[in-house]
Amino acid sequence: MSDAFNQSKRDFLKGAATLGAASGVIATAGAASMAPRPALAQLLETGVREDSVLSKIRKEGLLRVGYSQTGPWFYKDAKTGTLNGIYKDVVDRLVKEIDIKVEYKEVTFANATVGLRKGDYDLYGSSLTYTMARALTVNYVGPLYSKGSLLLIHKDNAGRFKTAADLNDPGVTFSVTAGASEEGRIPILWPKAKTVTTTGQVTLGAEPVRAKKADVWMSGDSDVILFAKRNSQWAAVVEPDKPIDKRPNTWAVRYGDPEWKAFLDMWASFVVVNGEMDRLFKHHMEKLGAA
Repeated sequence: MSDAFNQSKRDFLKGAATLGAASGVIATAGAASMAPRPALAQLLETGVREDSVLSKIRKEGLLRVGYSQTGPWFYKDAKTGTLNGIYKDVVDRLVKEIDIKVEYKEVTFANATVGLRKGDYDLYGSSLTYTMARALTVNYVGPLYSKGSLLLIHKDNAGRFKTAADLNDPGVTFSVTAGASEEGRIPILWPKAKTVTTTGQVTLGAEPVRAKKADVWMSGDSDVILFAKRNSQWAAVVEPDKPIDKRPNTWAVRYGDPEWKAFLDMWASFVVVNGEMDRLFKHHMEKLGAA
């Protein structure tokens, strides 16, 4: 009886051990099957493609930003050469919150979208006003703000040009910077007038007016107001309280990167909704002496 009992006991314990081991294997296999694979875990973490700019800047710790000088959006301090501006401040805040660095590259407006499409930078962060032609080649963000245009004339012509309508005349010549959003709008708004273009930064478009080789310079409302303040000895603004042709003004990225675009769109909504854009506009306009 004793031997039979001991044998039965040994068989039972052996079976129990085998069953326990098997259960452990099953449990481990089940846990493994339920746990995300490394690639799946990475996908579940963000859902951002590896080739997106959003992934790249987080890995490299650097965002490359193209800009063109136009106060109050992006401008250099005349004494120190320090870069300032509304959109410059917004870029700085963006990279600070992502915890990465920023590299700025200055370009002209004429080459702004070309450099972006070539990959010279991953964000054009300057003041880019909406045009259909631009929208066909680059993807507008946001928008972050809106902007109208104003007309700057020589003070000697103040009696001749009192309203914007007075400029629709075959004897009037508009000056505009090549690549500026106003370049394509002048023939539509003043079809009878002639146009000459200048190259380089935006404010160079005012030089033909100063030299009386053109009658009027059309540019963004804030650009014209600030320029007229700094050149009050000869410059005057036509109907300064009535900006014309108001349009979205914002940043741009390349087409084909939905993650980067969606991220920046929501960022734009954030700084607009919480009043940051209005605060920065007021701050820089006052800083530059326009208020």
